[in-house]
Amino acid sequence: MLAALPSAAQAQTEVHFQYGSITNPFAETSTGTVVLTLQHASFWRFGDNFFFVDLTEDGVGDGFNDKDAYGEWYSNLSLRKLGGRDLGFGPFADFGIFAGVAFGADANVLQWLPGARIAWNLPGFIFLNTDFMMAVDGTDGLDGGSPPERDSRFGIDINGLFPFDLGSHSFSITGHAEYFVATTDELGHDVPASILAQPQLRWDIGAENGLFVGIEYQYWSNKLGTEVDESVVQLLVVVQF
Repeated sequence: MLAALPSAAQAQTEVHFQYGSITNPFAETSTGTVVLTLQHASFWRFGDNFFFVDLTEDGVGDGFNDKDAYGEWYSNLSLRKLGGRDLGFGPFADFGIFAGVAFGADANVLQWLPGARIAWNLPGFIFLNTDFMMAVDGTDGLDGGSPPERDSRFGIDINGLFPFDLGSHSFSITGHAEYFVATTDELGHDVPASILAQPQLRWDIGAENGLFVGIEYQYWSNKLGTEVDESVVQLLVVVQF
């Protein structure tokens, strides 16, 4: 997931606590799972950076989500900032190119994620992006102790932030949804197409933009290359600074 910042902020860091019944797609079981996330977004001279790291523990010693760490990093180059002039017109706010990396400790996975971005200018949104990318396996596959190496595949990710008020209370909807096409691995096995959507509904209960509670809904079709689908609502607490 790529992200951006409200125009008034140059950097923003969040710590998330989530709890829900997460599915192990290999055992086809679901277990109460804690996810702690450190997330950061910041502007720089020619664009923006975004990263997050998830620490996950389900309390079941089965080799899945056992104090697992997973993270992603993206650095985006804004064509508007590079060219020094406004490229926006109509619903388009900006265009960009980015490089990303995703890594997982338990599964020993590494992916390179180069791509391009359309930043939209739509009423009410703090930001709304459509990102087009390739997922390139960065491991040595089975020879390196990783899962079977996958052929590169195309993906698209939509991410945004939409704040709104109900009476005197402030809320927001944020998150992302991604789709990756099917591919094959080094053993010739099919890896099905997948959808991962993680929208969050947040209620600002502290000082403005300080403490949020809410829910994250996670839908994951063909989770982790299996044919298992996941649909789960998780408790969400966010501290923002």
